Amino acid sequence: MEIHINFETMPHFIIECSKNILDEVSPEELMSAVYEVADATGLFAPNDIKVRLRSFTYYKLGEGKTDFLHVFGNIMEGRTTEQKADLSKRITERLNNMLPILSFLSINITEFELATYCNKSLINPNNKNQDRYFNEGF
Repeated sequence: MEIHINFETMPHFIIECSKNILDEVSPEELMSAVYEVADATGLFAPNDIKVRLRSFTYYKLGEGKTDFLHVFGNIMEGRTTEQKADLSKRITERLNNMLPILSFLSINITEFELATYCNKSLINPNNKNQDRYFNEGF
């Protein structure tokens, strides 16, 4: 079976972590690590990858646990389970190498449904072909 990769994927990776993580690595290092791994998979057009970070001062963890980092990966539907699992594993491995003493490190990948996705280009009245990358007038 041939698998077609649609590069119109607009992946979003949102990193949530305890604020103390940022004493160990900079926000730029964390975001770059996730970006670089996502780019290296070949599943996405590099210009479409977006990474954001939120840190938390207030959180409750289990006894003896001091920190956490979770990555929420949101990608357009169309990838296989194996591709999504590989993406998750690669990001987890990269972050674990950077922060080996983390109490909690996790990621999940969810999919945007193409039929319900909308963006600024799609609502432009001049976009007659419903092209997500339509940029006339922007």
